[in-house]
Amino acid sequence: MIEYRLSQERANGEELRKFMIWVPIEQISPHLQRAVLAGEDNRFFEHHGFDWEAIQNAWDEARKEGEREAREECEADAKTKQEKKDCAPSEDDWIPPMPKFGRGASTITQQLAKNLYLSEDRNFVRKGREAVYTYFLERDLSKKRILELYLNVIEWGDGVYGAEAAARRYFNKSASSLTREEAAFLGAMIPSPLNVFNPVKNRKRVVRRQRVLLRYMNGIQLKY
Repeated sequence: MIEYRLSQERANGEELRKFMIWVPIEQISPHLQRAVLAGEDNRFFEHHGFDWEAIQNAWDEARKEGEREAREECEADAKTKQEKKDCAPSEDDWIPPMPKFGRGASTITQQLAKNLYLSEDRNFVRKGREAVYTYFLERDLSKKRILELYLNVIEWGDGVYGAEAAARRYFNKSASSLTREEAAFLGAMIPSPLNVFNPVKNRKRVVRRQRVLLRYMNGIQLKY
């Protein structure tokens, strides 16, 4: 992911931005570890890289969203042509393009595989490669090491990568010193730190998600 972002900046003739400071997991606040797990993968210590329950839930939600989109398209087409149409969903028309899936089901290990080895392309070929990398990460690394890698490479803003850089950028302190509230704030940004959960553009959204994480993070146990 980091190299992908840098290549984009090079291609656009922009100044390269990379603020990243590697730290061992012992120097990352347990509050932040719990906030990240609460928001991204609360069954991290139970699964082996793939959370099938979350995948099923995401699939069901995508199906409902796809059926709604298909019905709306059908009704709009019927209105334009001024004709009656049966807009009930069929087996063939519900699947939406992947970027429109309402939510994902990627575990932390899957996200790590993407961040280490893949681009942001969203297609089934990339998902297949992601699955292979995920399998080997889970086979060869401990949960503690996977979480440590993840917390050091994920994107936390424009040119900001990893927990230590994020803590310094947003709170002017080390990752080890983050409070519960600060940790939940950073955890809330992870799904879309450049856009949807960018605290500069959409601070209210970040704060709303922060409140949710604060409710759930205390129930997360660090079992490594």
